[in-house]
Order: sequence, then structure tokens, then C-alpha cells
Amino acid sequence: MSKSIFYHAGCPVCISAEHDVIDLIGTSNVQIVHLGNDKSRIEEAEKAGVKSVPALVTPKGNVLHINYGASLTEVRG
Repeated sequence: MSKSIFYHAGCPVCISAEHDVIDLIGTSNVQIVHLGNDKSRIEEAEKAGVKSVPALVTPKGNVLHINYGASLTEVRG
């Protein structure tokens, strides 16, 4: 993986964190995945180690859980 992946669900906490992540590392260095709109990627996020959103998965595979918006169970619905 060459880019970080930022997973979120569209809540205010997630959107705020998305803006901060983009400001910090730039749009060319991060892929934004809105799990509320693309539930097909929830399993991918789980396999990467994401437990809740917003979360950033680094190119080395580290998962950085940022604040707390929702668990993946809540996002799945």
C-alpha cells in the first residue's frame, strides 16, 4: 500500500477528522473511504484492523483510530 486510507462514516466527527487528515498529509497521500456510502468496503476495513471510524490505516498497515464516531457494527447497520 503506497497511500494511507482514511475510513469514515460521514458523521460530523468523521468529516472534521477527514479535513484535518487532508490538511496534514495532503490529498495525494490519502484515499478517503466513506463506509456509510460504500458498505462493500467494511470487510476490507475490518481486515486492516479498523474497529471504529474515523480511522487512518498507514502505508505500513498501522491503524490509527481517531476520536470516536461509530463502531463498524454501527456503520454496517
